Amino acid sequence: MCMPMSARSLCSLLCLIFITPAVHSQNSPAAPAPPPTSYSILTRDALTDHLKQFSGSNQDREQRIRNWFLQVGCSESQLIEQKVSWGEPPNLFCMLPGETNSIIVVSAHFDYVNRGEGVVDNWTGATLLPAFASTLRQISRRHTFVLISFTQEERGLVGSEYYVKHLTPEQRGRIAAVINLDTLGLAPTEVWVSHADPELVRILNGVAHLIKVPLSGVNVDGIGSTDAESFEPYKIPRITIHSVTQDTLRILHSPLDRFSAVHLDDYYSTYRLLTAYLVYLDGCLGRSAEPAHASPAASSATPQANAPQN
Repeated sequence: MCMPMSARSLCSLLCLIFITPAVHSQNSPAAPAPPPTSYSILTRDALTDHLKQFSGSNQDREQRIRNWFLQVGCSESQLIEQKVSWGEPPNLFCMLPGETNSIIVVSAHFDYVNRGEGVVDNWTGATLLPAFASTLRQISRRHTFVLISFTQEERGLVGSEYYVKHLTPEQRGRIAAVINLDTLGLAPTEVWVSHADPELVRILNGVAHLIKVPLSGVNVDGIGSTDAESFEPYKIPRITIHSVTQDTLRILHSPLDRFSAVHLDDYYSTYRLLTAYLVYLDGCLGRSAEPAHASPAASSATPQANAPQN
């Protein structure tokens, strides 16, 4: 999570974290039950093993995510590295074609600020992307999924801004939703409600209700930003999933950001919820989407390699 210096240094800004009433409650309206879909997910041990393989090098982090994408079956032709600036690792995305031209982007940055181990912010998010790819490959997808691990989020959303800026207007128009993951496992699953599309929040709430996973709304306005915000100027529906509270904010961008800070039960519950959410979104979001007539590569939100910025 990209945090302004003032937010890190002034304790008074902690009051800007607004904890909403629990989104998930017995009175909350649940979304209709998802269509029956059989899929498998990683075990908790496998997910924990990936989480432990953090690195102090952003280049190594990008390469490890890339290798895991390959291991779960995202082929070389489906993997794209997008250079953003010289001397820095690229944006990395795996594109899984669907039956329509409608696109769901799932994003999480892999870089960190070189304090602590950078496990919470945001290795917890980045390592889930290949896990999602493993599951999504098992289902018959309506949407094309673009799973993106962004570079240089901590330098001011550099990677995500570059990505969305270099899409064509047609490609941006085909993005039905951006699901962004940033700073997971410090608490049960939370959503930045004030900066999220209401329909995406409603559906997430319904899925959480169905699979009995806790979900609450915690807004972080004024505390920091995250890659989903790069899509806001283009009016692309977005939602950011996180786990930050007043008690845990101090962990971010500090020596406290270590593997030991992650609550593995909460982290695995978040993974289970988000996997079910993506499967459900694929089945219910944008039912009017037209079948894809062009090749997936031509219509997907995966631009060709661009000249990097200096």
